Amino acid sequence: MSADIGLFGLGVMGQNLALNIAEKGFKIAVHNRSSGKVDTTVARAKKELKDQTLTGYKTMKDFVAAIRKPRAVIILVKAGKAVDLTIEKLVEHMEPGDIIVDGGNEWFPNTVRRGRDLEPKKILYIGMGVSGGEEGARNGPSMMPGGPEEAYKRIEPIVKKCAAQVDDGPCVTWIGPGGAGNYVKMVHNGIEYGDMQLIAEAYDLMKNVVEMSNDEIAATFDEWNKGELQSFLIEITAKIFTKKTEDGKDYVVDKILDKTGMKGTGRWTVQEGAEQSVPLSVVAAALEGRYLSGLLHERKQACKVLPGPKPPKLSFEKKEMISMIREAMYTAKICSYAQGMALIKKAGERFEWNLNLGEIARIWKGGCIIRAVFLDRIKKAFDANSKLASLLVDPSFCSDVVKGQEKLRTVVKTGIDFGISCPAFTAALNYYDSYRRERLPANLTQAQRDFFGAHTYERVDKPEGEYFHTAWTSAHISAAGSTYSLS
Repeated sequence: MSADIGLFGLGVMGQNLALNIAEKGFKIAVHNRSSGKVDTTVARAKKELKDQTLTGYKTMKDFVAAIRKPRAVIILVKAGKAVDLTIEKLVEHMEPGDIIVDGGNEWFPNTVRRGRDLEPKKILYIGMGVSGGEEGARNGPSMMPGGPEEAYKRIEPIVKKCAAQVDDGPCVTWIGPGGAGNYVKMVHNGIEYGDMQLIAEAYDLMKNVVEMSNDEIAATFDEWNKGELQSFLIEITAKIFTKKTEDGKDYVVDKILDKTGMKGTGRWTVQEGAEQSVPLSVVAAALEGRYLSGLLHERKQACKVLPGPKPPKLSFEKKEMISMIREAMYTAKICSYAQGMALIKKAGERFEWNLNLGEIARIWKGGCIIRAVFLDRIKKAFDANSKLASLLVDPSFCSDVVKGQEKLRTVVKTGIDFGISCPAFTAALNYYDSYRRERLPANLTQAQRDFFGAHTYERVDKPEGEYFHTAWTSAHISAAGSTYSLS
């Protein structure tokens, strides 16, 4: 068989993506470090597929030889050292013009490094974020490939057919050169952290302030999924609250330990926000929420000695409070996505990737974890103005956040009054309030920096870009005078 593409790494994601590719009519060669998974994948293909277009190989040499030239091989292994080892073995059998596609969640500088390392061998390298979990991999994920555009053209017919399909096309596009694909996938995951935290905080308020049952919460999320909050995460949340334990006596969600795991992409996103000087307060709040959940034993001791406020009587009717939580979540969600898209925009400018933010929002409409009806409006906002500074000032979203900010304030204040932490809601409100203000107290911070470190400052009554330093005390006096321009 002369395969159209190869896939190495037959874990859950790899198996499902391989079957997806084969089901779309492409011939695919598969290989894995342990041969047992090759046999398992071949057996699944025989059971699930009408046409046998998937073939397994037990050696790297035979696997690579089975793929038509220029060869394209997708690798789906654990990020980091495992990727480097796989590439090392692959290139022993590859030729100039061949392509390696890393489909894992990789830190984008590693993708850039690997691409450069492979240049002398004239092997092209793509970092391709794949979102949607095992279900997405099997039935249609959102894919974010970045690297040489000519390499993408080789795999484009395959990934377009295998991606999730929405009303305006497949959920895949060439993101840009270098590590652009992995970068966009990283920010996607950071936004995902924020979405999940906002949903968790809404649940916390519904359960511990409004005193709703799991069935009521399930019905509420199900109702929310019919409006502007319609999304995959809201949909699955409604289902989660209906699931009972094996004996039918309890709800599964109540039996799950309140300790959240993570794999690194949220942390990378916050780090990149710091590198690019872009505020990512909602993602940071979600990340810190996971860190605090990990302090489980400390929290168990702290709750015995650290009291909260005496909860007041809720001053809103149940239905009204639920409505306010919904509007607060939607407003906070706009702030969170505004931050994420601002980071992508800033990185695109810094690394000269020439990113299309409208197209990026489009490919998130299906297949991925943050897929939502809301993304179509983001696409339209950036299509209308590719230089849009923030979603908060897009006319459509601006109208929504102005309308919803009072509800967000009420929800945050209610959380404070009841001692229920709402870090993501609060972070979104603080971001909104900072972004909308013409003047912030940063003038004092800058004065302090100049006082202790002579870091200088600009003045409101002088041209932008002209810097000054003040001799704040007698110890600061210099020959140039007490206040002078450094321009």
